[in-house]
Amino acid sequence: MNDRFPPCRGAFRPGGPNLYPVQAEDGAGLIREYEVFPGIWLAFKDIRGFAFRNDAASPGGLLEITHCRAGRLEYEDRTRAFFLGAGDMAVHRSDGAGALLRCPVRLYQGLSVVMHPGLAPRCTSCLLGDVDVHLPALCQRLCGKGRPFLMRSTPRLEHIFAELYEVPPAIQKGYYKVKVLELLLFLSCLDPAQSQWQARVGTPAQSRLARAAIAHVYEHRSRRLTVAGLAQALCVSPEQLRAAMQTVYGKPVYQCVRSYKMRLAARLLAETDRTVADIAGEFGYDNSSKFAAAFREVLGRPPAAYRRQPDAPLFGAEFPAFGVENEPPPPL
Repeated sequence: MNDRFPPCRGAFRPGGPNLYPVQAEDGAGLIREYEVFPGIWLAFKDIRGFAFRNDAASPGGLLEITHCRAGRLEYEDRTRAFFLGAGDMAVHRSDGAGALLRCPVRLYQGLSVVMHPGLAPRCTSCLLGDVDVHLPALCQRLCGKGRPFLMRSTPRLEHIFAELYEVPPAIQKGYYKVKVLELLLFLSCLDPAQSQWQARVGTPAQSRLARAAIAHVYEHRSRRLTVAGLAQALCVSPEQLRAAMQTVYGKPVYQCVRSYKMRLAARLLAETDRTVADIAGEFGYDNSSKFAAAFREVLGRPPAAYRRQPDAPLFGAEFPAFGVENEPPPPL
């Protein structure tokens, strides 16, 4: 087992920051890592691609606390997949180099607190006397049955994690120590029954099905697709499709399809001089008023106003930024 994690991929500075480039599918990324305590690391991740893997030398069995600040993250190993949206947190044991991490919106920004069971102190009281958290017991209680502990965004989670992202360099070393201990103390008070793993953990097959559904919507964006028709095209039952889309994207099929189409339309409004009626027709609307109503529900303003000031995010919340015009979707 390695004497530190992640393995050194360049000049290593004790305490950090250590910067590691990441190769991502159709993109790249950067990890900024700090050693907070012996055997405990804080890694900030900024990924602009569709998928990446843990370092090939990464050991399995590490305890990871992962937070999604922006974008979306899918963790997929040999037997399971779980999904994090903005503000969500997961506590899980890593599968080492075998894990694939997907970013279905081509963006993931977040952090991980990584604990090496062979190097981290068994109890935090040796770090700060009044913070008495037994790390092996915490791991066993929250994810001892082989399931991750998943928690959706809450004001309390937001408070704990938000302060980790914006820290003046002069106080980072001490501040990270205080915040990591605060996080561990917070986790020690959680009831395992609070985990939303049933709603956020799926299978690799569900992840593939959801991506295939969005690709099909792109290819047939001028058609009005029903759940039954989309399921038939993908050779699955409507129930399978509904479950996959809800698990992966957190929304019913209809909302996923409409949101994706409107974001494609928004790109055309911002980047071309095509008329609203012409763009509406490309996405299956023969009535500009109905298109404008759907567009306003998704983007928060009518098409004409968006064209004048196209500053609303297009794909930062739900879907891959598939190409427009005649470009095929990127590899899934």
